Amino acid sequence: MRQELSDKYSNLCAALSREKKLAVAFSAGVDSTLLLKAAVNTLGNENVLAVTALSASFPEREADEADVFTRGIGVSRITVEVDQLSIPGFRENPANRCYLCKKVLFTQMMEAAREKGFTVMAEGSNVDDLSDYRPGLKAIEELGVMSPLREAGLTKAEIRELSSELGLPTWNKPSFACLATRFVYGETISDEKLRRVELGERLLQDLGFKQFRVRIHGEEGRLARIEVLPGDLEKLLKKRQEITSEFRKAGFDYVAMDLEGYRTGSMNEVLN
Repeated sequence: MRQELSDKYSNLCAALSREKKLAVAFSAGVDSTLLLKAAVNTLGNENVLAVTALSASFPEREADEADVFTRGIGVSRITVEVDQLSIPGFRENPANRCYLCKKVLFTQMMEAAREKGFTVMAEGSNVDDLSDYRPGLKAIEELGVMSPLREAGLTKAEIRELSSELGLPTWNKPSFACLATRFVYGETISDEKLRRVELGERLLQDLGFKQFRVRIHGEEGRLARIEVLPGDLEKLLKKRQEITSEFRKAGFDYVAMDLEGYRTGSMNEVLN
């Protein structure tokens, strides 16, 4: 491991070692998987608790992977059912939707962790998250949740590199944000439209695409805008008939390809 990365990992473990017990908000993504593994390596299995929030915007496949990973490393895991659509303001999808959601979601996860004897919680945001519009980070800070990866100065690329060094299966896993990020601000979020997006992204994953988003447009959610890596645009075109057919079965009337390709936070591009 190169020295700079080794130093950052040492700083991460040093920060974690200051806690006797730690609950980790665990989604099975790249960031939270590294954080959970580092916590287990530092504190021991019995002093770490993985907490997964199950909601309409959390893909079922991710929930299954969270269960498999925690069982594999022998760490306890609890799940918390969060009814996002009942959170005041969530359905209306305002620009601060992530703040509204994270405040409720982390409050409920922290309460569940306290019932198990874990009074401190950590989450997996990284330094790169500071360069995008992330109102949820404000809620995390207000609740006193630790952000050890950010505090250690770790970027997404470094987290992937560390994950590879530690033999984690997520080192090259695509980034999957909350499905609510696929919606245009101001357009209503519903169970049906979330299901539509999840089915579309599951198809792209099954077809072998590594990094993608299915953005949903229109109040009725009948237009899908697909983002894939620029190098995969030709592959997307070759499979357009199959994709269009399956997307229509999922409830989309129109299927479009974004020529700019995949990028994080594309729905934030219209914000002032």
